[in-house]
Amino acid sequence: MTGPQEFRPDADFARKLEAADPVPSRRDHFCIPPMPSDPERESIYLCGNSLGLMPRDARPAIEAFMDDWARYGVEGHFEARDSWYDFHEPLRAPLARLVGAHPHEVVVMNTLSVNLHLLMASFYRPTADRYRILIDGPCFPSDVYAVKSQIRFHGFDPDDGLVWVRPRDGEHMIRTEDIEDRLSGDHGIALVLLAAVNYYSGQHYEMKRITQAARAAGCLVGWDCAHGLGNVPLNLHETGADFAAWCHYKYGNAGAGAIAGAFVHERWVREMDLDAYAAMPRFEGWWGNDPATRFRMGPDFTPVRSADAWALSNPPILSMIPVKTSLGIFDDVGLDALRQRSMRLTGYLERLIESVGSEDVQVITPRDPAARGCQLSLLVSGGRAFFERLQAAGVICDFREPNVIRIAPTPLYNTYEDCWRFAEVLREMKT
Repeated sequence: MTGPQEFRPDADFARKLEAADPVPSRRDHFCIPPMPSDPERESIYLCGNSLGLMPRDARPAIEAFMDDWARYGVEGHFEARDSWYDFHEPLRAPLARLVGAHPHEVVVMNTLSVNLHLLMASFYRPTADRYRILIDGPCFPSDVYAVKSQIRFHGFDPDDGLVWVRPRDGEHMIRTEDIEDRLSGDHGIALVLLAAVNYYSGQHYEMKRITQAARAAGCLVGWDCAHGLGNVPLNLHETGADFAAWCHYKYGNAGAGAIAGAFVHERWVREMDLDAYAAMPRFEGWWGNDPATRFRMGPDFTPVRSADAWALSNPPILSMIPVKTSLGIFDDVGLDALRQRSMRLTGYLERLIESVGSEDVQVITPRDPAARGCQLSLLVSGGRAFFERLQAAGVICDFREPNVIRIAPTPLYNTYEDCWRFAEVLREMKT
């Protein structure tokens, strides 16, 4: 973030900051939607928290797959330029670098909610004394539905089994000490499942501290990293969580409904006794089988010693191609460098919003850069009508009932000038 003496709310200063940033934007790697009212101009796209933009290299990569399919048919599993049989393997290392894990701890598979269910089949082990699941509020609805259905599936009452931790009255951020207090005071909690970055407020939780508190309380721990992947350092292995899951269509830039990912800590995949590992509760499919025996087509399941043991089916190549393309961009930049650019970019946008001085807009995302990613959540007067005015001015963002607008200056493709353009729209709306 620039210091007070360095800040100016004008376009020339925005361009100066862009030119001076040590981590250049990769904007030219992405397709920027045009403004509906003026197709010759790029829109002010601040919605990477909901759907990332399309990498330009995704289209030719998909076309190459289609050409290989037409040319080889089934032989494409081994003859295609990128062999379909092991297409998922080159994704493992860059994904592990992005989430802070060992390669054998991550897998690309399914969709986020499906992965949460598969992981909870193994890591939600309720007993008569411990059956509750702790989540953060507000929580993305799909997670709430998944958690309630798991509690109900195991024969417990979701109204009793679902435990919330929320911001204090008059606050928008959940205090870590309140989570710790909840954990130490309720020994009926079996599983803690929180968001790495809260979808509504944009708060990035203290993942390691919370994980340690949960494990000390005897709980298993999972993280929903949908808004964290590609946005903040997750350091999943070091954090010590038992599992995590995420999607790749937000900051992962892999397209709507893209195939998702999961993490299982190596204590569950490499450090366990083989018999105990094989006996873990798990929903099984043939692609989770050890590759050494997979094609024997035998009746017995032998789980591979990696997160792949939770996979069910062979990889969907079309869905994996954009993930591979996007991971290549992240690898080229490096998450640490990207995070530094993100903090500068988001801090600048925050300063611009403050400079507008509108009484209709309040930033409710934590001001501490370590406690947020690139998303800023704005509490606005007028609710949806305010959002529609932004849309009419060429801003692409999103709205959450009843009165929150989420904007995300995504560091891979957003620029300081995008931030300035957004602030100018706010300034014009104020007048």
